[in-house]
Amino acid sequence: MNKIDKDFPIFVLCLAIIERHTYTENIIPAVANLKLKYWNHEGINLHSRDIRKANGPYGFLQVPDMRKAFLTEISSLISNLDCTVFITCIDKNKHIAKYGPKAENPYEFALKMCMERVIYFLEQNNENELPIIAESRGKREDDELEKAFYEFLACGTYFIPADRFKSVKCPLVFWDKRANIVGLQVADLVAYPCARHILKPNQPNHAFEIINQKIYECGSIRGWKIFP
Repeated sequence: MNKIDKDFPIFVLCLAIIERHTYTENIIPAVANLKLKYWNHEGINLHSRDIRKANGPYGFLQVPDMRKAFLTEISSLISNLDCTVFITCIDKNKHIAKYGPKAENPYEFALKMCMERVIYFLEQNNENELPIIAESRGKREDDELEKAFYEFLACGTYFIPADRFKSVKCPLVFWDKRANIVGLQVADLVAYPCARHILKPNQPNHAFEIINQKIYECGSIRGWKIFP
């Protein structure tokens, strides 16, 4: 919050819920097959920024035909994923302008708003447990987020009382990007097209059109929140 990128003044959090059997039987193999089509091993981490910049192992994307083919494969992969997506965006400048020094940490605030919507999904599907895997950002940052997470689950939020959160188990663990966890890579691939749509809503965005179909929606509750 102390240093806001003028070209990217937002924080976007993506939470993708995937059924365990679907994850093991379909999604992990699909991601591995894509990687092995372009590399000699599946140790590559699918990272949207590196893909866009053609960094490191993605250097071959500087060749237009290769880039087009690879992005088509990524779009197909996302399109075929059986998952439910929740997106929360914090406009940092507006957040500070509205709340000043009382403005909440964007990550903690975004996670709270995501979970306020996730609880509807869990209740609708009669689920009482949701393990959450988050990408590690450093011990201090992880500890702060974990503390805030369990606090609002225990105390409730302005919109969701504590008893509704207490009816579900949501253990939170952190893993570094180097662990090459497929679910974290899926969330990363989903988050950027959503951010680009928020920043430039009138710009063509085929990736977002695909993702938009996977965003949770039930009645008046939608897994899409832009704040403020």
